[in-house]
Amino acid sequence: MGRLSTRAADLSERLAQNAIGVCRHYLPAGRREGRYWMVGDVAGTPGRSLYVRLFETERGTIGNWVDAATGEHGDLIDLIRLNQRHGRLAETIDEAERFLSLPPSADGEQRKHPAGPPARAGSPTAARRLFAASRPIIGTLAATYLQSRGIVHLADLPALRFHPRCYYRPNDDDVPGTPGVFAALISSVTDDDGAQTGTHRTWLDPSGSAKAAVASPRRAMGNILGNAIRFGHMQDVMAAGEGIETMLSLREVLPTLPLAAATSSSHLAAIQFSPVLRRLYVARDRDAAGDAAFSILTDRASTAGIELLSLMPALGDFNDDLRQHGPSVLGERIVDQLHESDRARFQRR
Repeated sequence: MGRLSTRAADLSERLAQNAIGVCRHYLPAGRREGRYWMVGDVAGTPGRSLYVRLFETERGTIGNWVDAATGEHGDLIDLIRLNQRHGRLAETIDEAERFLSLPPSADGEQRKHPAGPPARAGSPTAARRLFAASRPIIGTLAATYLQSRGIVHLADLPALRFHPRCYYRPNDDDVPGTPGVFAALISSVTDDDGAQTGTHRTWLDPSGSAKAAVASPRRAMGNILGNAIRFGHMQDVMAAGEGIETMLSLREVLPTLPLAAATSSSHLAAIQFSPVLRRLYVARDRDAAGDAAFSILTDRASTAGIELLSLMPALGDFNDDLRQHGPSVLGERIVDQLHESDRARFQRR
């Protein structure tokens, strides 16, 4: 990573610590609605198309934003660059430093010293450290959990790991006395080139039969928007959907089809397209958020020259189908929805 890119990543983390202040300064026509700042677009036009995350949740990282109308997305550095119409990254870095009242390249000298502060909680660095500290899922509570959801083919899943004591930060919606650690399914979030950008955590009940009884049993850290949890190697055809269990349910019946779990409907709408991608299946959930994501993807895929096909579950999602009807029925339903040329290519033999 170049010097400017490194500086931009550092400033993005600093800006995220004051996300509300950034929004009020650069997007004053917007307003806060719950955990988001809502506005019309990156220029700050009044409206509700663009939303910026103000708090880390199970669906995304502080400061990440997406414009539901255009599919544009990024972090707060990207937002400032577009808002101020900068032509060079150096201009945006100068602007961010002015907003944060930092001297130019204030951290440049500090980075020369080998010792430094620990990675900020939620940063890409912290996300990679958590994944590295976790272990393969075979024989763990994470495997027990997935098997309880009807997902039994657990070999060759390098994107998934297990941590026996993963820190959980209770919030205002948790009951008093909620523990601060749980066992967790840990998932690597990667970009289109396979580089890890974040980590997704699913905290588990000690029995392994359910998620932990907490207000937010799923949370992500690092840079999630546009990236995904990937199963299989990128090809000209792939399928993408929201949840890990949804996509692993498809893997039970289409084990060789490359899959990507975007972790939420908004992230699905903003998922990156590989240059080699020619046909994208969207594993949809039967809800309004899934419909909205598919609508955005339809426009983006058309612009990129990618064929977009819908995969619809019989119930709420494909994990519901797998648990209710079993893999044979699910497989028949999915194969019927595939492009004719993909049926023999990806069907389990």
